[in-house]
Amino acid sequence: MTLRRLPEARVNRTRTASELRAEIPVRALDRWNPGIRAAMDDVDPSISIFDVIGQDFWTGEGVTAKRISAALRSIGDRDVTVNINSPGGDYFEGLAIYNLLRQHQARVTVNVVGLAASAASVIAMAGDEVRIARAGFMMIHNTQWIAIGDRHAMREVADTMEPFDQAAVDIYAARTGLADADIAEMMDAETWMGGRKAVENGFADGLLAADEVIDEDEPEDRAHLTAHRLETLMARMGVPRGERRKMIKDLRGTPRAAGTGTPRAAEADTPRAVREEEAVSDLLVQLRRV
Repeated sequence: MTLRRLPEARVNRTRTASELRAEIPVRALDRWNPGIRAAMDDVDPSISIFDVIGQDFWTGEGVTAKRISAALRSIGDRDVTVNINSPGGDYFEGLAIYNLLRQHQARVTVNVVGLAASAASVIAMAGDEVRIARAGFMMIHNTQWIAIGDRHAMREVADTMEPFDQAAVDIYAARTGLADADIAEMMDAETWMGGRKAVENGFADGLLAADEVIDEDEPEDRAHLTAHRLETLMARMGVPRGERRKMIKDLRGTPRAAGTGTPRAAEADTPRAVREEEAVSDLLVQLRRV
């Protein structure tokens, strides 16, 4: 397979779509371990996609098309390895990143070292060769959005979503050789594939060796993941986007979200990432009781 045989994602951001935010499935967040990394630098220049796709509410960054475009310009016409461990995110950004990798003039090797779910699975399809960890996962599903409005607004949202699902069907079908109807059925069911199953279904060409993947269990990674879960929960509750961002930002550096007064000496000695995770976890508990 060559990049030139892959379909271009031609879906544009409409007025309605620009007002929506693609949702990261809760199950994808539950299965995402941010600490999984490629074990060593590849011989070829590499790009790491180890975060949500699109702007991240927690850090304000995330993996964006702008960042990937800059990395590819720096690499030039050389082979590139793209290492992926992401629960997905903004579908527009995912399609844009897919197009950027698809258009790269040299060979693109994609390594799914952990999880490639939702928009991240679309990005993975842009490789000339796609490899996945034996313990890794791919997930494909219909695009999910967060929207608020009456029945007329909901119908408009549903109409807006259809071209995105079809674009994904075209991309997956071109990579795997499966029939469009079979791909659509898999997306309807939110299909999860372990490493070996992804290879069997044609979503990957082979498995990564065990020593090519490491798990760095860092407190910062756990706090990062908890914040994403918090943001998703608040979005499901209808909390406006700006307010969600402010609440999460306010949590940074808060010793305990549920407590008051001066933190105890033992808390003062606790690493900041651990305190952030505890603060977010406490707020999650409170929100679930609402």
